[in-house]
Amino acid sequence: MRMADDPARVVIFDTTLRDGEQAPGFTMDVLAKASLARALDALGVDVIEAGFPIASPADAEAVQHIAREVRRPTIAALARCRRQDIEEAARALAPAARPRIHTFLATSDLHLAAKLHMTRDQCLEAIVDAIRLARRFTDDVEFSAEDATRSDPEFLCRVIEAVIREGCTTVNLPDTVGYGTPDETRDFFAAIRARVCNADRAVFSTHCHDDLGLAVANSLAAIQGGARQVECTINGIGERAGNAALEEIVMALRVRRNRLPYDTGIKAEALYETSQLLTSLTQEAVQANKAIVGRNAFAHEAGIHQDGMLKDPRTYEIMRPQDVGQPAAQLVLGRHSGRHAVQQRCDTLGLRVSQTELEHVYREVIMLGERRKAVGDGDLRRILDRLRTAAEPVGAASAPVETIGYGHGV
Repeated sequence: MRMADDPARVVIFDTTLRDGEQAPGFTMDVLAKASLARALDALGVDVIEAGFPIASPADAEAVQHIAREVRRPTIAALARCRRQDIEEAARALAPAARPRIHTFLATSDLHLAAKLHMTRDQCLEAIVDAIRLARRFTDDVEFSAEDATRSDPEFLCRVIEAVIREGCTTVNLPDTVGYGTPDETRDFFAAIRARVCNADRAVFSTHCHDDLGLAVANSLAAIQGGARQVECTINGIGERAGNAALEEIVMALRVRRNRLPYDTGIKAEALYETSQLLTSLTQEAVQANKAIVGRNAFAHEAGIHQDGMLKDPRTYEIMRPQDVGQPAAQLVLGRHSGRHAVQQRCDTLGLRVSQTELEHVYREVIMLGERRKAVGDGDLRRILDRLRTAAEPVGAASAPVETIGYGHGV
């Protein structure tokens, strides 16, 4: 796909099975990878990076298995700019309907000197040779300039012009160590595309890491700078602090379309299900407050928030749980809750309570919430049962202080 085909369309390149799976604790076997690949296909991702075939026989087997089974999206395999890597990637991708060889080499002076012990000329020669070789196996070749955001711009532009001239169709400029900020990322992509004379012949891609917690923000900024492919992972998993989270990018583009007028092919209602599948396969939980897919993403405990939610969910939710496949919003009962939430939960459970009983139940919920993370439905029933079976009838409750349960509402 070229940018000119649809300038508002952003290609979603999912690297959960490659970069994500490389992270400690997230290793998956062949069958698990295949299961997630099918889910990513159903989710609507455009490109699935299925693995790094030269890394291990299991990786090569997984890529081949996915290439044979998953037919709609492009299936990519990673390879260094080495003949053996590229040939192994080509073998693994042989069954694919839409194969892509994704080759990479660092271009920053730091990596060239400290890690690769190469000159710039040697680097450029290795990259060109790799693209030529990859093109013998497929018309869809992607090149990543590792540590691009810390590379010399003039040299980087030389590399990009050369790979596009050799037939590279996607150019990825990764923020490999998560060093960038949104403003410089946007300017970086805009400047590179303006300087490279044949930039219009390739799709520019962004691949951001989250070392400073800016991976999603930087990915969105790259789109504003002209990138039309975003490399990301489910739940943001990946090396070190992880990658840009697919679900956050997709929903940012959808919710803030007034500022980010771009489209993806993602079926957003399948985001939560896909996130849960990854959690099940890796046994690595998603943090509770994770945007979009965390268990607290649509949970409300503070009294003011609960009151607003009961009146109009738009007061405290910028998207609906069902938009991403999450269960219905929860009004969690705890020490910050308000009376309206207690009344609503009682009504939901079919527990008819008088105003006097509500005051008593409310105070009990607050006291119980001081000792527990949350107050459950069973707790509510027991509180009400104790109240109604007490030997002495409960008198009218004294007027409670109005701010109880509302102190943390903002």
